[in-house]
Amino acid sequence: MNLKNILQITELPGGESEIFETLCKGQNVHVERIISNGQTTQHDQWYDSQKNEWVVLVQGKATLEMEGGDTIGLSAGDYLLIPAGQKHRVIYTSTSPHCIWLAVHFD
Repeated sequence: MNLKNILQITELPGGESEIFETLCKGQNVHVERIISNGQTTQHDQWYDSQKNEWVVLVQGKATLEMEGGDTIGLSAGDYLLIPAGQKHRVIYTSTSPHCIWLAVHFD
């Protein structure tokens, strides 16, 4: 058994790319840790997953924009369910502290 800590970070992302780390994956579920450090989704792009996504912001602050213009501000501990097919994008992530997300993708 290999014990790890979701808050332990060995490197922060730079540039435009977040760090995605698969924590576990099964037939109908995928759990990942995402580390953001000021990264956002490009203005002309949307995430449009064919799976449901339950996400919790473990550390930091972030803002999501849903298709249609609604925005959702998140602080550490906040979580939400993004239904499959709901277009969304990240329009803000904090750098101090950086963001640590836990995302669960499922059917």
